[in-house]
Amino acid sequence: MDLSTEDTLKLNVMLASKPLAVRIDESAMTVHGLSEQGETRVALNPNCRDDLYIRRVRELISGHVLGSPGGYPVYLRRWTRMGQTRDESLAQLLLLGEPEAVVAVVHAPGLTHEFARRAWWAMPTAENARRMLERDVVVQSPLGPELAAYLLEYLPFETEPADMIDTVRLVLQPGLIDDATRLSLWQRSRQKTAFIVGFLMGAPDDLPEPWPERPDRAVHGPALEALEQAGNPVAGLLLRVLGAAGQSYLQACLHVMKKPPNQDVVNLFLDAVARYFVVLRPCGTVEGDLGAFQARAAELVKEPAGNPHLAAVLERLPGLRDDLRAALVLSRLGYPVVRPIFSRTTAIGSLMRRKLDPVFAPLAGEFEELTRPSES
Repeated sequence: MDLSTEDTLKLNVMLASKPLAVRIDESAMTVHGLSEQGETRVALNPNCRDDLYIRRVRELISGHVLGSPGGYPVYLRRWTRMGQTRDESLAQLLLLGEPEAVVAVVHAPGLTHEFARRAWWAMPTAENARRMLERDVVVQSPLGPELAAYLLEYLPFETEPADMIDTVRLVLQPGLIDDATRLSLWQRSRQKTAFIVGFLMGAPDDLPEPWPERPDRAVHGPALEALEQAGNPVAGLLLRVLGAAGQSYLQACLHVMKKPPNQDVVNLFLDAVARYFVVLRPCGTVEGDLGAFQARAAELVKEPAGNPHLAAVLERLPGLRDDLRAALVLSRLGYPVVRPIFSRTTAIGSLMRRKLDPVFAPLAGEFEELTRPSES
């Protein structure tokens, strides 16, 4: 059975006007079109089951846009979400009224502000907003703050901590939210540990309500600054850690370790810490448990000849040996540290935290080492 004559005429008129994007509201049985002049709307009059009628509407639209009634090949979902959509087809994809075609545009490497604007009109979802805020071209456009505002409004309804982390990380990009909103988000993190991980990932050097610098920062600062200016990244890391921003980061990490809600948050937290200390992380895959990392770190600060930057800092400032050992341990963090526990349990909440205690208790000691002034 074909579409009703009235609907066929209205849809063809809409498509002939060269819309910028098309959206199909199946619950309201309505087709919306976006144009430079505004939005047009076609209320459908089905003459069969709604799902069959919507299918025929999609076939008509696809036939007009692509020359084929087959529509967007949904079986290409994996490719499109990996950003493998051809840039020259983005305008056509937005005309199909297919949600998966909109997702393909959102993930496309050739996404522009204009295509992002049309995609957001066609499918305003939190996931699409997050993926678009990963693009500088969107963040720096007028759409960026709008997407951030949407994500913050939707944040109380997120159920997955990993999505909460992603949202917080993305909205903290410069220019998206004001200082008051940022502070409010930080204060909410007292009840939502996942929010803190988002801050650790999105603004590690600019956390709200900062702690003071370590008392011995002024003592070690001149020597570390001289080494950093000579091109020593290890000295730069220590300056970062000993300063107010670094001490704030360490305290936030300790807070996360007290009450992580699930395994995803733990894994993302460990990855965030490893990125913070990345200048000390060895190249390639890092394997081993926490005990192995601690033993290796102790060896490296005792015999640092293989790392000239590390050796230079130790030669100039031997009193920071324990700090460098702790930093070396933290640079190696990741899933292997908790694999022996997580591979045997799916526990979350307080039960997961009890199982993690043999790892997190000594790990907390490494963070605390970096908050204590050196003895010399």
